[in-house]
Amino acid sequence: MHEPVPTASDVEEKRPAGKRSQIRWLMVVLVALATAIAYIDRANLSVAADSMQQELQFSDELKGIMLSSFFWTYAIFQLPGGWLVDRYGPRALYAIAVVWWSIGTAATALTRGFAGVIGCRLALGVGEAPVQSANARVVSEWFPRKERAFASSIFDTGSEFGSALSVPLVTLLIALVGWRGSFVVTGALGLVWVAVWLLVYRSPRKQRWANRAEIDYIEQGGGRTEEKELKEGGKEPMKWRDLFRYSTTWALVAGYTCRGVIIYFFITWYPDFLVDQQGFSLLELGLFGAIPGLAAMVANWLGGLFSDWLVRRGTPLAMARKIPLVIGMLGASTIALASIAPNPVWALVFLTVSYCSAAVSTGALLSLPADVAPTPRNVASLTGVQNFGSQLGGIIGPIVIGFLLGTGQFAYVWPLVFAGAMCVLGAFFYAFVVQVKPLNEQRPMFG
Repeated sequence: MHEPVPTASDVEEKRPAGKRSQIRWLMVVLVALATAIAYIDRANLSVAADSMQQELQFSDELKGIMLSSFFWTYAIFQLPGGWLVDRYGPRALYAIAVVWWSIGTAATALTRGFAGVIGCRLALGVGEAPVQSANARVVSEWFPRKERAFASSIFDTGSEFGSALSVPLVTLLIALVGWRGSFVVTGALGLVWVAVWLLVYRSPRKQRWANRAEIDYIEQGGGRTEEKELKEGGKEPMKWRDLFRYSTTWALVAGYTCRGVIIYFFITWYPDFLVDQQGFSLLELGLFGAIPGLAAMVANWLGGLFSDWLVRRGTPLAMARKIPLVIGMLGASTIALASIAPNPVWALVFLTVSYCSAAVSTGALLSLPADVAPTPRNVASLTGVQNFGSQLGGIIGPIVIGFLLGTGQFAYVWPLVFAGAMCVLGAFFYAFVVQVKPLNEQRPMFG
């Protein structure tokens, strides 16, 4: 599936004139909605699991395997997913991916046992793997450098919005149409989105709604459009395997792995810490446990705006990205203080500061693949490589924290010190190893 290629004259004849249009913001809202739908489909099982367990009669041990199975294929397919987005473009690949995972979600309604659910979750992981890569490619095409971090923050908050919406939405659906019906409805959301996406999305020079002023604004500001780079004698995309010749590529993986440890702490062990260590009741967990996540959504946007503000005021691009990255990662290390907080209020304060600090780094972090890609057709590949690091952090972090808790010494002190130390290590990679310039302008490590 290749996107249709209208002739330049056809598009230019119908291109609106006048004041600069703002179509680029529509494009990032579209991918933010897709990301939200992805997280709703991902979280549907967590909400429906108890109802499914009663009907399908599987053990808690199998339930745990079922809940984790999505990440098996999701992590593995980050790498080919990014390459495919670069090969076929975000328009085609996004549509295929959403149709794939929507069918996988809806098919869960037909399952009659544990094996069927596992198969649907594995399919879901394959389908959702290219999402971040496609998002990054869309932002790199549609946004100049000075708006790229904020645009990245917008699509990333789709994940937080989807996660927050999934609980009340799926709970309501289960009450109305049962757990099987909930999977059908949430799966259908993606198919509706695909219809809109195929109708609306084109690259900037092929999108008739964007006027010449907006296209010039994007391209003159560093937007990574293929048409612009080909017109200027752009090079062929770097081979996928050659991306790994550069220390920056490995540092992107390592830094995101470190950050993944703390992000996945809030997804996995965080409720247990508040209940078991801080003595929160379930009611208190429900009332106050969402505070760090809600605050982090605001911090995510502020971090993206801050990075872009630095670019606009003339700060070199490397510093404009590294300042929020390093400050954010160092600030996130305050999670270690939560383990020795004098009371639950202070523990929640430290956790909120930590989560918000990690969120401040998001916009700059998600902009890095577009900033360092040697050509536009390497952006999604680098994003997939980088996002693989996040999944490594999601695998390593919960296991190490569980092991440290299992020693029975000092409760959560060592687990949270470990998480804080990983944040400091991540800051080191972003400060001293990542080079914010195209890879083909960097010295390779080998070869």
